[in-house]
Amino acid sequence: MQGGKHSTGMTSRMMYGAGEFFNGGAFVIINAFFSVFLIKAIQMPAALAGTVPLIGHFWDAVTDPIMGNIADRTTSKMGAKRFYMFIGSFATAVTFATLWLPFRTDRPVTMFIFYVIMYCLFSTGSTILMVPYNGLLPDMIDDYDTRSKFSNIRMIWSTLGAMVCGVVPTLLITDTTKTTMYLRCGVLFGLLFLVTCLITVAGTWEKYHPPVRSKLTYSFDHAASAFRSRSFRLFVGIYLTGQCGMDFVSGMAVYYVDDVINGYKNHYVTYLMAALIVAQLIGMLIWGPVMAKTSKRTTILIGAPIRIACTLLLIPFSYEGASIIPILALAVGIGIGNAATLTSIFAIMADMPDVDELITSIHRPGVVSGMSTFARKISSGLSAWLIGILLTVVGYSEKLANEGVRQSLFTQRGITVIFVFMPVILCVLLFIFGYRFPMTEKEFNIVKKEISRRKGEDSSAASPEEIRICERVTGLPFDRLWDPANQWVGKGKR
Repeated sequence: MQGGKHSTGMTSRMMYGAGEFFNGGAFVIINAFFSVFLIKAIQMPAALAGTVPLIGHFWDAVTDPIMGNIADRTTSKMGAKRFYMFIGSFATAVTFATLWLPFRTDRPVTMFIFYVIMYCLFSTGSTILMVPYNGLLPDMIDDYDTRSKFSNIRMIWSTLGAMVCGVVPTLLITDTTKTTMYLRCGVLFGLLFLVTCLITVAGTWEKYHPPVRSKLTYSFDHAASAFRSRSFRLFVGIYLTGQCGMDFVSGMAVYYVDDVINGYKNHYVTYLMAALIVAQLIGMLIWGPVMAKTSKRTTILIGAPIRIACTLLLIPFSYEGASIIPILALAVGIGIGNAATLTSIFAIMADMPDVDELITSIHRPGVVSGMSTFARKISSGLSAWLIGILLTVVGYSEKLANEGVRQSLFTQRGITVIFVFMPVILCVLLFIFGYRFPMTEKEFNIVKKEISRRKGEDSSAASPEEIRICERVTGLPFDRLWDPANQWVGKGKR
């Protein structure tokens, strides 16, 4: 569907949000099980295993800006973004399944190269899908509150994806050393991701915008210029710290339960992930109305402290044989706090192309989305890399893990430190970025009004307060706004 009038009711919101099932779920599986698969089943050294996703996401530094530029340059009867989402749906489903192909050899470097290639293929498929998807909502809807409603449903889908992908794999992968269990799980979820993404393609629309005339060779310059916006820089800080904090929770959950509490065989990982994600789903229902009555940054300022407090309180219960009950209770608190931050993140993302347009005079949600998607992938890659490095630092032995032998007491304590303090540090930074973020509905409406003035659709003059707000939101002097030269990092290009 393209152009014309479209319903913004619950059915449209549900179909729009379905594509987030992949984004919310795929990285939960990857963060929770990919390094476990490489270390325990394939017997790759932990430091190498953690580096695989990091390299894959540095590959995104190449593909995401190019994809953003391609999406903004393309015209299609079904809408450029939906066209690429259709292609990306199939590419992502296939490459997610191939991530889990068993490839074992006595040469760790050969295994490493194989899985780097597999991960780069998956990252490319994800880029084709997610860059257009993240730029779709600004091309569907202009209203601040309506965007918030669509974003909230998207986050509910994200939580459903995290719920299914956080719990079902723990039931399918009953032995973390068996490669066939991972592959079966990968194929199943590849198919689920395909179906939900196609639902979004079928149920969304795009308003027509003239394609951006820009060469692909300019993609990286355009992508970097998105960081001219002060709001976008702070948003990326929010996105990185908010998501990376939860990546550490999901990425370390198996190690924490298996090697510290010694409760994997008792299905404690299933209980832990279920508590986190069910609480997150409930939290979405709570924080959506709160955000609507306050602002998109308010829920960050509430959610981050909740996550910090509940995570720190895990320390007294982090030992072998500890009761799972208080751990699950604290996991519920972490999940509710994470729901608050997630609700804000994707609602804020939809507003970033408007700030960029005020700066550059060009409507380019693909470029802004490309950098947002890259930020998310980098957060996931850095988390996996740091987990691998930190596990090596605390003496984690992949040989003992493959043999089912307990890690040393020093290593167990090190795992607890990683599981608790890395998310806490990131949530402190999340709170700081959220506190400094300059946009509420008032600022958004002023940005949209100023865009109308620059287009000649509003003849009013900007008041001193509106000028100050535009400068604070964009980070640029008022007389430097609406300049096509701002889409370049260098000077003198047109």
